[in-house]
Amino acid sequence: MGKNVIWSTVFAIIAALLQSVLLYRLKFYGAMPDLSLGILVFSAYVNGTMNGQLTGFFSGIFYDFLSVAPMGLYTFIRTIIGALTGLLKGIFFLDTVVLPMALCASATVLKALMLLGLHLLFAGAVPSYPSLTTPVFWFELLLNTVTAPFLFWLLGLFKPLLVSPGEN
Repeated sequence: MGKNVIWSTVFAIIAALLQSVLLYRLKFYGAMPDLSLGILVFSAYVNGTMNGQLTGFFSGIFYDFLSVAPMGLYTFIRTIIGALTGLLKGIFFLDTVVLPMALCASATVLKALMLLGLHLLFAGAVPSYPSLTTPVFWFELLLNTVTAPFLFWLLGLFKPLLVSPGEN
């Protein structure tokens, strides 16, 4: 399990760096795909809850250092998303299009709802989408959903590194 957590975290960190350096300049209506979230979802779904929690925790710490949000915000959010996605392990067949899209879309909505709830709870100290009805949220949801099959396919090429032995 340790090897999978380390490699999943490394992949998520590389994706976070790509997002903050390269994809930041290629925003689509103010939104960009959250590739590190997709990597977390893939890792948690194929390896289970503990892997999802640990990958979410360690990649979230790194993401916190990249953002101007309060320390621990993305660690908390990504740990919860990793744990909840890991609970779905083995329940559904991992097809190549529909399930990756559904998982990444659900993770994006959950991330937005958690950010909104924490934003309301901490009186604006936590950054959030201005509203869940803004184009930024919907375009991020669209980009995460559309890029999910490609991301899962690409991560599938690294199964020996990312998937625990004996897993499908």
